[in-house]
Amino acid sequence: MNRMDSIKREMNKVLVGKDKEIDLLLIALLQEGHVLLESVPGTGKTLLAKTFSHCIDGAFKRIQFTPDVLPSDVTGIQFFNPKTQEFELRTGPVVTNVLLADEINRATPRTQASLLEVMEEKQITIDGETVPLEPPFIVVATQNPIESQQGTFPLPAAQLDRFLLKIPFTYPDFEEERGILNRFKSGEPLNTVNKVLRLDELQSLTRQVKEVHISEDIETYILQITRGTREHEWVEVGASPRASLALLKASQAQAFLEGRDFVRPQDIVAVAPYVLQHRIQLTIESSLTRTAEEVIEQIVEMAVTPVEARQA
Repeated sequence: MNRMDSIKREMNKVLVGKDKEIDLLLIALLQEGHVLLESVPGTGKTLLAKTFSHCIDGAFKRIQFTPDVLPSDVTGIQFFNPKTQEFELRTGPVVTNVLLADEINRATPRTQASLLEVMEEKQITIDGETVPLEPPFIVVATQNPIESQQGTFPLPAAQLDRFLLKIPFTYPDFEEERGILNRFKSGEPLNTVNKVLRLDELQSLTRQVKEVHISEDIETYILQITRGTREHEWVEVGASPRASLALLKASQAQAFLEGRDFVRPQDIVAVAPYVLQHRIQLTIESSLTRTAEEVIEQIVEMAVTPVEARQA
């Protein structure tokens, strides 16, 4: 059993019916990308993040965002030590390997902005002093989309673009929910999760993922899709070049999870909705009748599939 399968096995001790979400989280892990989990309360977003962190032999920290959380509460401060009569650096919870940013849209724009540098540059700057973070560093953020007018601050496009994937959570079906009741009624399964991946092993895996081959035809397919978002009549703001790179990276990790050292068009199709839906803005008229995911699906269907897909 390889390391990714071991993580899936451990996570499935706790989570019921979340195989797709687990795979997407592993894609982000392999490419050291950040993830935004979105759903109504109580569907398991925080549980997914905590279970995920239990499988990795690294540091895990959590920030519960509220409107009164300050940027210094996230990144850290320089404080005066009366014993030494000197200022000392005290880093914040972002100095970790896996950071759970719970209800990130409850933070004020200023506090949200404090995450921009660390998410993109993997470093923090406090009063002019720069502190690099040890890899890996992954932000798993959650937000509740239904409370848009109750003390929340929607993430700006610049921040959304930092997330490799946006993973929507759906309600479990009847039998899955029965499974949840049975699993949690007699104990806490999170306590049974074992650490199965060391940080040095993870770094080795991330290097292997970057070697997954992408042909020129696949590159063309990726560009057709992202450029299609900029030209579609239902889209006001299309995906950026960063989105093209994110689609490439996510497809590499998708192929790696399936045991291949090359990317197929099916890999692009599998990850495109999760890479692109939070990176486009629909026109006012189209947003009344369709979702970003539906538009992305149509754009992918309109792209010319490489010949190798028809032979697969």
